[in-house]
Amino acid sequence: MNLLLLSNSTQYGRGYLEHARDTVTAFLPADARLAFVPYALADHDAYTARVRAALEPSGISVRGVHENADPLAELAACDAVFIGGGNSFRLLDALYRTGLREAVRDAARNGLPYMGASAGTNMAAPTLRTSNDMPIVQPPSFEALGLVPFQINPHYLDPDPASTHKGETREERLTEFLEENDVPVLGLREGSWLRVREGAATVQGARPARLFSRGARPQELAAGTDVSRLLATEPRFDAPER
Repeated sequence: MNLLLLSNSTQYGRGYLEHARDTVTAFLPADARLAFVPYALADHDAYTARVRAALEPSGISVRGVHENADPLAELAACDAVFIGGGNSFRLLDALYRTGLREAVRDAARNGLPYMGASAGTNMAAPTLRTSNDMPIVQPPSFEALGLVPFQINPHYLDPDPASTHKGETREERLTEFLEENDVPVLGLREGSWLRVREGAATVQGARPARLFSRGARPQELAAGTDVSRLLATEPRFDAPER
């Protein structure tokens, strides 16, 4: 598979996809026709227009799948697919409803380049169980695309020692996940991403990632770290610690 999984699409102080533009344009085929899946936000037309404005100056033709009466046909006609960020539950519900969940999964497994950002990166994992989002709708299942066999937490935030907030930190939430599931979680800080190609996986971007595994201390993973071993993960969900 050929995957580019971004933690975020917008970096503070920069335009849409600007922080990763060189990586994105190198990832996509030259003069690509890109199927954009805008279902994580309510205004599909405005969202697609934002992606067009960011990518078409680089020669990439952006087609919103919602602009075709048959979203599956639009996907089939494109050279790559991009699933954007927003609410992961709304997104997954729409993927089930349109049939795109199976179609995108199968196309990516057969070599179609897949790019995700935020919620779109959540879709690449087996389930939504490590999403930061509120379940504003109820999809038929939490089962996502399963393009990688481990979980991802985009927008990973480190604990702030100066904060007076007494709710759980992201690290504590992921520790709770590992108490009930034996599946590694890759925390992608904003500005970082995961590149998967031909059986190899590498952390890339401006910031290190953080890896959480049951029974182990969290690991810092600098940009350039090979995490291909995670592709051999055998996830065990609903496997509480005893």
